[in-house]
Amino acid sequence: MLIYTATKLTPILESHDMQATFNFYTEILNFTCAAKLDDLSWFSLQKDDIEIMFSIPNTHRNTPKPVMSGSLYIKTNEITTLWENLKNKCEICYPLENFEYGMREFAIFDNNGYLLQFGQEL
Repeated sequence: MLIYTATKLTPILESHDMQATFNFYTEILNFTCAAKLDDLSWFSLQKDDIEIMFSIPNTHRNTPKPVMSGSLYIKTNEITTLWENLKNKCEICYPLENFEYGMREFAIFDNNGYLLQFGQEL
């Protein structure tokens, strides 16, 4: 059995429009830039304890558009306020609702089509 300590998970997502992605996360979702390359081919964004990195597509993978089979799930203590601020600024996947598994949540798509879910425990 492999034994090690994992200290953090930071997704690195690809974007074909790095400037639009940078603007979406900083202007709409209020992330801040933690680090970036001058040509904007890579950057790291933070919001409280969350970090997401973006890079231009890897030429070895030859992916014509960004793909992710899942979603990024972000927990918050201000779900209603967040919904009110985002519902008219983003493409909605599903609106704010309460779920039987004890979460109040909604989901949006970012400018790349990545699914971002936001939830708060009921």
